[in-house]
Amino acid sequence: MSAFNRSVVTAGVAFALALASLGVHAQEKVLRWGNNGEISTMDPHGAFSTANASLLGNIYESLVRHNRELKFEPALATSWKVLAPDHWRFFIRSGVRFHNGAPLTGKDVVASLKRASGPNSPYLSATHMIKDAVLVDDMTVDVLLRGPYPVLLNDLAGVSILNAKWMEENDALEPSDPAKGRVTYTNMHANGTGPFRLVSRQIDAETVLDRNPDWWDKPRDRIDRVIYKPLVNDATRVAGLLSGQLDLISPTPLADVERIRKEPKLRLIEGQDLRVVFLDYNVAPDHIPDGESKNPLADRKVRQALSMAIDVESITSRIMRGLTKPIHTLIAPEIQGYDAALATPRVTYDPEGAKRLLAEAGYPSGFNLGFDCPTDRFVNSERVCQAISVMWSKIGVKVAFSTMRYPIYMAKFLAGKSDAFILGWANTPQIDAFTFLNNVLHTHSGRDGTWNGGRYSNPEVDKLTESVAVEMDPARRQQLITDAFRVERADFATMPLYREPMILAARHGVDIPLSPDGRMRLWLAKMD
Repeated sequence: MSAFNRSVVTAGVAFALALASLGVHAQEKVLRWGNNGEISTMDPHGAFSTANASLLGNIYESLVRHNRELKFEPALATSWKVLAPDHWRFFIRSGVRFHNGAPLTGKDVVASLKRASGPNSPYLSATHMIKDAVLVDDMTVDVLLRGPYPVLLNDLAGVSILNAKWMEENDALEPSDPAKGRVTYTNMHANGTGPFRLVSRQIDAETVLDRNPDWWDKPRDRIDRVIYKPLVNDATRVAGLLSGQLDLISPTPLADVERIRKEPKLRLIEGQDLRVVFLDYNVAPDHIPDGESKNPLADRKVRQALSMAIDVESITSRIMRGLTKPIHTLIAPEIQGYDAALATPRVTYDPEGAKRLLAEAGYPSGFNLGFDCPTDRFVNSERVCQAISVMWSKIGVKVAFSTMRYPIYMAKFLAGKSDAFILGWANTPQIDAFTFLNNVLHTHSGRDGTWNGGRYSNPEVDKLTESVAVEMDPARRQQLITDAFRVERADFATMPLYREPMILAARHGVDIPLSPDGRMRLWLAKMD
């Protein structure tokens, strides 16, 4: 027996024992889902995270939602109308109940929108333009904006609605924010209106959801239970699937794709994620890497040299096994605001040219640089980071490479403490370029730049981004978006790498719609 097969058998036995403790009944339709990481909180406003929303989107719902084709459709609001460019009215669906039995009313919508848009909300990325939410009557709510805003529906598609009284009773009128040490009742408990309700949660072990029999909408299939298992180790996830102890794994380890493809009882569900993986550099002059007297990354030539030293083609063909290709834009083509004119390489792979640039910048012998990478969340991220570290070392950069679980990693780079780091951005739920411009590239200030861990600050980008927010003319808005990305491109503030492949593996009989926004819409799933 090979070492790999022994590890699969060992992991499979351990996994079988773990599932046995759950008391799963054979007559129930139970979807056992192994994912490569844990979600950081059960609070839907507690983190602006596609990974969290992938699970929580089955518990909580929003006023509008995306269908499997990523088109808007009514959800907790049946309709809406624009009273003015900065004033929208929403009509709330009647007959909807929260999982604790409380009826949905406009008061819940107002409380939820105020919660998600408050000054301490981690969800400001999607609510920064909401000025106020006003109750018109029990089932009608007005949303007042800070100015004209063409993509309000895009934002609201990701803003979950919670029960106001439940939040009051549990001292949870502000979101739980584990990244800042604020942990409230909603970190471990949930009360949504969605197709599944939370039954139990053990962090880093399992989260169990049961079907909501009183859901207002109709699911595609009667799935009774979902068991979500955070399994960081790739071999353990694959073992669970091969041994029949899991029905679905995400993502599929790229090294095992061909093997799983040949398994007659298994199937691959393949697509392309909206997420673009890129390198981010901490450019703040007052951020000093260990061993240096100033920040080399504050110099544009240094950032250009680091980008030139990366062989992205090699990374995509070897490490990503040809399942994706290099990308030269920071947003995917499906994202509103994409401009194909920018889809050309910002640099050519040229290690010798990179050395010359470093010498011109005053670093002929290189410099010290910390490089942080998560062990989970992104596909093959650790191997990608290792390869980049080696490439940088070849131009004289002395890389201190560190890996950590994503929650710790996120807290570090958001605090501006990382030198260089890898990040992925899908522009969800908005599916609009403004989310990247405002959250990642805008100077961090109040409601803007909430994910700007590289501390990039360019007044021209800020001005263009702020204009994008309120521009109602589509052609003019597109030009502003393109101009903003051109400025960042010239600054080498980031380095786009590739679009992340999306590959799920499941047993035959499990049909999970694959959506490029990374959300698992389990009410659209079907299983034998």
